[in-house]
Amino acid sequence: MNEAYRRQDFNHVQSGGRNYPMAGSPAGGQNKSLPTIAAVSGDHFAAQPFMPLDVASVYGAQQSRGSFVGQQSGQGQTPPQLSEQQHQPLQPPQSQQFAPSTSSQEHPPMQSVPPRFMPNAGQYSAQLPPVSSGGGAIGAQFSRPSYSEPMRQPPSFSQNAHAQPPPTMVSNAGVPPQRQFDPSGAPAQAPPFITPSAGGPQRPQFLPPGTGAGQQLQPPPFMSSAASGQPPSQFLSNAANQPSFPSQQPPFGPGPAAPPQTSLTTMGGGFPPTAIPPPMQPGPGGPMAPSAAPASRRLDPNLMPSAVRIFSCDRSIMLATKVIEDDRRARSGNFPTGFPTAELPPLATTDYFAEDNGNCNPKFMRATLYNVPINSDLVKQTALPMGICVCPTARLSDQENPLPIVNFGDLGPVRCHRCKAYMCPFMEFFDGGRHFKCPICTASTEVPTEYFAHLDYTGRRVDYMERPELHFGSYEFVATKEYCKDGIFPKPPACIFMIDVSYNAVHNGIVGLLCQNLKSLLRSLPKESNNEASMMEVGFITYDHALHFYDLKSNPGQLKMLVVNDVSEMFLPLEEGFLVKPSQAESAIDALAEHIFSMFADNKITEVVLGPVVQAGVEAFKALGRPGKVFVFHSVLPVFDAPGKLKNRDDRKLLGTEKEKTILTPQSEFYTKLAQDCVSVGCCVDMFLFPNSYMDVATVGSLCGLTGGQVFKYQYFQPEIDGPRFLADLRNDIQKPILFDAVMRLRTSSGIRPTDFYGSFFMSNTTDVEMAAVDCDKCVTIEIKHDDKIDGTAAFFQAAVLYTSVSGERRIRIHNLSLATAPDFHAIYRSADIFAVVNFLAKQAERTQLQKTPREVRENLVTRCAQILATYRQYCSPASSMGQLVLPETLKLLPLFTISIIKNDALSGGSDLATDDRAWLMQLVPPLRVFDTVYFFYPRLFSVSELDDSDDFPESVRCSYENLAISSSYILENGVLMFLWIGSGIDSQWLEQVFGVSSLTQLNCEKNIIPEKDNITSRRLRRLIDRLQTNRQRCLKLFIVKQKDKLEPWFRKFLIEDNLGDSVPSYVDFLCQIHKEIRNILS
Repeated sequence: MNEAYRRQDFNHVQSGGRNYPMAGSPAGGQNKSLPTIAAVSGDHFAAQPFMPLDVASVYGAQQSRGSFVGQQSGQGQTPPQLSEQQHQPLQPPQSQQFAPSTSSQEHPPMQSVPPRFMPNAGQYSAQLPPVSSGGGAIGAQFSRPSYSEPMRQPPSFSQNAHAQPPPTMVSNAGVPPQRQFDPSGAPAQAPPFITPSAGGPQRPQFLPPGTGAGQQLQPPPFMSSAASGQPPSQFLSNAANQPSFPSQQPPFGPGPAAPPQTSLTTMGGGFPPTAIPPPMQPGPGGPMAPSAAPASRRLDPNLMPSAVRIFSCDRSIMLATKVIEDDRRARSGNFPTGFPTAELPPLATTDYFAEDNGNCNPKFMRATLYNVPINSDLVKQTALPMGICVCPTARLSDQENPLPIVNFGDLGPVRCHRCKAYMCPFMEFFDGGRHFKCPICTASTEVPTEYFAHLDYTGRRVDYMERPELHFGSYEFVATKEYCKDGIFPKPPACIFMIDVSYNAVHNGIVGLLCQNLKSLLRSLPKESNNEASMMEVGFITYDHALHFYDLKSNPGQLKMLVVNDVSEMFLPLEEGFLVKPSQAESAIDALAEHIFSMFADNKITEVVLGPVVQAGVEAFKALGRPGKVFVFHSVLPVFDAPGKLKNRDDRKLLGTEKEKTILTPQSEFYTKLAQDCVSVGCCVDMFLFPNSYMDVATVGSLCGLTGGQVFKYQYFQPEIDGPRFLADLRNDIQKPILFDAVMRLRTSSGIRPTDFYGSFFMSNTTDVEMAAVDCDKCVTIEIKHDDKIDGTAAFFQAAVLYTSVSGERRIRIHNLSLATAPDFHAIYRSADIFAVVNFLAKQAERTQLQKTPREVRENLVTRCAQILATYRQYCSPASSMGQLVLPETLKLLPLFTISIIKNDALSGGSDLATDDRAWLMQLVPPLRVFDTVYFFYPRLFSVSELDDSDDFPESVRCSYENLAISSSYILENGVLMFLWIGSGIDSQWLEQVFGVSSLTQLNCEKNIIPEKDNITSRRLRRLIDRLQTNRQRCLKLFIVKQKDKLEPWFRKFLIEDNLGDSVPSYVDFLCQIHKEIRNILS
């Protein structure tokens, strides 16, 4: 990859706002009536009166199944000071009328209220202004800076005024009671909690001070439904004079037909000035610097739904929802997958181990919706994607058992005679066990005599616990000859290493590094768990403008090399001796490494071939009758006159325009057709690229994208800096769990069918996914559509993967999933898996950008996000105000990840991004696992200046510059890059212990290396970095960035929640845009 991301413009979006007069306000008063945002759980809804903005920011957001915080901007008003008294809920009196004290100590005179909050007969104006983000049509104006070479100095960053205040946050799961505050500091009194009876919520009247007869009354803000069983939340204050709220887990599965609705009219009234300090904002001194002037009245970004745990500046209280952290704390550990229908699993970011109850481990198959809509109308109205994310060979934790292998001998796997579905726990046996009914097609099939067993009194086979295929969701069958090519059992797979020995590769140190580590790398070849050594064989080819083949079974002292100069029609010049087992040819491999390094050390050839190199691998696997993988180490654009010759078409000015697809698609069909030939013989291609200039990754990368391989890219390779990362990537790529020559088919029950497929594979028909190889880091995302109404209470999915194991055995891997059906919108939204939805939307957007303009792709994402939320607002929360942005509990991060996808360089990379970098990033998206999707689009950020010896990662921080303290250091990683950001006020002792320097000015960031120091601080930091590299697709490239350094603007572009340019809004501004889109849809 190009080793740097850069950006050209960091101006913030500026937006103006219209003023709307409030009912009852003075004639000359200019008042804003802001909408509110509601985060609503699946079966509850409530509303919250408006309150001054800063009061809402003190209240924070409720962490139960949704959070309600009302806010209202106002000029000249200071937020109130909360007392340190702990408030407990009061018992409701017998009367349903509440008349709080009108003491002047508790209720200031009406004339003390600023004009903006002047009440009108105790009632706030219901007028709701339109929401404007100030940025115009978001899809039309987004333009993102992106990856580029680190040699160029990125432009400086400028931060302008924030956009118009966005909608305020409201939630239904626990509304902080509105309080009256005493300027003298006397404890305020919270209104009582009302628990309604089973017959319905009580509606007691709350009389504000000065409310007369005939005026509209205000119910108490806290209400809970006895029918739903949700207790009233407790409102507590802590030492920091800020409330904290207990967290509740949302329920899963179908719920009541309609959530309780509460319609409130906000009472008037103001709040006296207090001494709460102004918010912390980035200033000249760096992030977290106090502002000299009072902050503008705007929505606090820390109150928005968040993927991580957020603290206020003094870290005394959590301020925003923390979806990932809450799920990790609540659902880590054992997870029963459920039966007969699957349970909504923990998020992909949660460390859990699955207990297979008949539905497969979510690591193998994860659905976007765990309640499947019964018809296409529901899917169309919600706009939610219905899909399955399949990772056939996912890594399992130590607590999870490997898949059982079932061998029926010559009988072969038992299958449905109509749809060919494999035997699974959902087959229903009847007629005394002589027949079974298929859940996929509902056809009945006779049980083979060899497989017959009697049924017990419950209708189950008496041997069902002895047969893995009858009580596990995932297992493997040993295939018979009918499942093999030409009816012949395959041989063990092989690996062929193809090494570029041209001048550039030798000069850059690639050849020398490979030769030095070749023998140790081969010890990492994958093997079966019950085998001591790998059964795979290896071969070697070197090339420049000719190809060199080596006979490794000859006398090591007389190594044979066969040279093929005519590369127009490639063939394999030798068969015997080309492939060997590393354990049986160690001396020959040592001699080969020395021979390559010495023979090509003075090679002056600069023009190389590439197409014939891969053709040689195809011919080798075809001639030897086995599948395998080729590792291609390549350094320059293949311009030699041979098949696969490419021309330089680099024109980064086209990126971000309607013509970008001309340089992001393959410039010829040669490599696409060659990839299809690779798939036909089971030849997977992995490419390790070491470019110093343009290499046309969009074209050569198609070899990997269609064969199940991947591209590793090392721009401006330097052995002393990039060598360890390259070797780590290569070793991980060699040893990871992998299936060869695989064909996958997803079978679904009647009424639904798979339609579109996203990933790294080739399809010669509409049903079979053909992969020359599929490893543990590859995920195939499949869209499911209706072709009829679903009958019954469950929908069934069975993914079957026919493959060759590393030992050469032909097997069939089965994953089963049964999902409940959903007859209404409430059940659909409660069952959504947010990260599976994001995975689907991102892959769909990546494919669409090669067919549509960048503007259309971004507009489609925004429109779909708005449609999803609008449907929920319309059908699941119809009583809420149009001024509220209603966010479903399971999808409250949808706007955040939508703007994250839009801002990502894979979709929005502009002209300051290298063409190869943009093409490479695009190729990373299709095979992304659900876990990798999360951090690829929303990077992980946490402080590392005060680490401990815990096995847990530090608390995450929101991706916003204002959350970085200048006295601390932070690590940010997105699965591709890792940054160590060091604040300008960092402690000199920390610098001395980690880098051996006493001041930040002495720190040299050129090599981006953290030296090994013998102290606890250094060991903890290096241990954390090593843990971040564990089980990742690639070794993360580390960059050390000092605050106000030239690379800091590049680092800041990964802070997703901030403004990144004139037309790229912040997260808060994007919520305004989404709210406007929703209002347009509903109107």
